[in-house]
Amino acid sequence: MNIKKHIPNLITLLNLFSGCIALVYASEANFEMAFFFVCLGIFFDFFDGFFARLFNVSSPLGLQLDSLADMVTSGVVPGFVMFKMLTNSASSDPSLIYLPYLGFIITLGSCYRLANFNIDTRQTDSFIGLPTPANAIFILSLPLILKNTDSLILLELLTNCWILLIVTLVSAFILNAEIPLFALKIKKFNFKDNALQIVFLFISLLLLIVFKFSGVALIIVFYVMLSVIMNLITGKKA
Repeated sequence: MNIKKHIPNLITLLNLFSGCIALVYASEANFEMAFFFVCLGIFFDFFDGFFARLFNVSSPLGLQLDSLADMVTSGVVPGFVMFKMLTNSASSDPSLIYLPYLGFIITLGSCYRLANFNIDTRQTDSFIGLPTPANAIFILSLPLILKNTDSLILLELLTNCWILLIVTLVSAFILNAEIPLFALKIKKFNFKDNALQIVFLFISLLLLIVFKFSGVALIIVFYVMLSVIMNLITGKKA
């Protein structure tokens, strides 16, 4: 039996397992641990494809497993977290009892994006639309910002159900928008082929150091803006 061919799929299943644990913590409003396990799942998601290429064992099964695992870690979990945030923000108004369920629009957008990714032949070396892991990190950073900020403006924004609903709709839209975004997966370990990714990671580290939890959300915004700028420079279109 060729053990190597099972290693990438095992890593993918660890991504799914991490997402399941994150969902449990999110249901308990322990958003710090939910964030940690989503990040752990994304870590596994980052390397399953790398090892599949390294061992030359890429397969249609691995592709489907990857999307199914991402659906939980980067689709269900952020949708549920937004549901919890909307529930808290709308709790004072009985007429908005059903509004929190709209948080799952993120899950629907993620599902459509993942399904489309599997059949879109244009997304081999880059992405079109925001990848679900990046969107998940952005959404899960919001309750952490809310808990750790002293900014009255941020507190007001992140407890306003209508602002959260706008974030939800924009999130679902940008997941499926025809905007080319550079891939973060490293295929070869050299600077020349990964200069953009390395610069992005370096600036992201600075944002985390300076802005802490708010830096997480800023990184995702920076990722989209940097991709748009690079598209303008290179003339790249979806």
